[in-house]
Amino acid sequence: MSRRRRRKLPAEPVLAEIRDLAHDGRGVGRVEDKAVFVHGALPGETVRARLTGRNRRFDEGICQEVVSASPERIEPACPWFEQCGGCALQHLEHSAQLRFKHKRLVDNLARIGEVAPERWLEPLSVEPWQYRRRSRLSARYVAGKGRVLVGFREKQGRYVADVGHCRVLHPDFSDRLESLSTLIGSLSVADAVPQIETASGDDGSAIVIRHLNPLTAEDLIILKRWSEEEKIAVYLQPKGPDTVHRLWPQQHQLAYRLPSFGLELSFHPQHFVQVNAAANQRLVELAVELLAPQSDERVLDLFCGLGNFSLALARRAGWVMGVEGAPELIAAARANAEGNGLDNVEFDVADLTTDVSARPWYRRGFDAALIDPPRSGALEVLPMVAGSGVRRLVYVSCNPATLARDASALVREHGFRLDCAGIVDMFPHTAHVESIAFFVRS
Repeated sequence: MSRRRRRKLPAEPVLAEIRDLAHDGRGVGRVEDKAVFVHGALPGETVRARLTGRNRRFDEGICQEVVSASPERIEPACPWFEQCGGCALQHLEHSAQLRFKHKRLVDNLARIGEVAPERWLEPLSVEPWQYRRRSRLSARYVAGKGRVLVGFREKQGRYVADVGHCRVLHPDFSDRLESLSTLIGSLSVADAVPQIETASGDDGSAIVIRHLNPLTAEDLIILKRWSEEEKIAVYLQPKGPDTVHRLWPQQHQLAYRLPSFGLELSFHPQHFVQVNAAANQRLVELAVELLAPQSDERVLDLFCGLGNFSLALARRAGWVMGVEGAPELIAAARANAEGNGLDNVEFDVADLTTDVSARPWYRRGFDAALIDPPRSGALEVLPMVAGSGVRRLVYVSCNPATLARDASALVREHGFRLDCAGIVDMFPHTAHVESIAFFVRS
């Protein structure tokens, strides 16, 4: 009984002084000498927060009133910001968002990696709206509202946020949430569609509808008609990811361009591509500039995906080897190399959490390397990278904590120095930190 009383949520809001931002963008403060994480609060503010969760080490809450505001606070552009969990930082001016993300990178490198670059790169930032060319939206039929809601989940994650539009989505979808809601609501399986994925290339877009029950013939007619009217391709996913197939139109291909390298890369709606097209273009340009491959050099690209960096590097280097664990991405990379007339790049499917040093391509040796691993980082592959003979290494990261851990290993165990590092604002208005680091063999 005493434990229940300790964890019972107070009926009245609590007063909290916010001192910092957590890694997820929530304000961090203290109430009665206990840490509290508050959605919608900024450092330097005093806020009244409604507590939504409580445990022994910290409490959680949502800002209900700003008693004393930060000078960096702005009015969110989205009227649904307080409810929707798609963005965490719209109330913080964009330049301050960049400083927050830079600080996270600095702190992680210092605290976890105990390393620092010899110089910091300027934050790589682009237009912060309508940038999101891939998204995974939740869908849910709500009987009380008499319709299907389509969008990101609310900040507490239990329900789909009821929003009319979304300013961070690609222009093909930012004003189409109500159209998607009407579309799903008109199907016989309206209560059995939990998810819609969106994907946009430079010249077209597609949706992937996850449906738990079979579609009727009338459903298919409705979907085809919507596709033709909206000029958006429709793909269906009745079960797992391997069941995704195109419904309409009969021919469709997504693609994006890297103009600085004269490249066009095709991709499937469920392929991994960097979410922010403009940021990706500048990221690829920066990576190639830092690595500076010469026409007689060999470059290794690990976690290469569908060739985003590999093909750009192949425009400058003598030969490029791209390696990736997903066979479907390697197939796309090979097709993209052929489509762009590149014959100095090869690709191989390999599990990069295991030792692949017995592969024939590895024994040839390399001059430079680029790695773009998942959030878990690249610790297992670092000995192989170092053993390949590379003297220059670009590391693109979506997790500053694992980048910091791996940077420490590169510097202390594998003979590299951290030349420079910086952030890439791949996800404006969110707390996600993308970064790039350049290492040189000591």
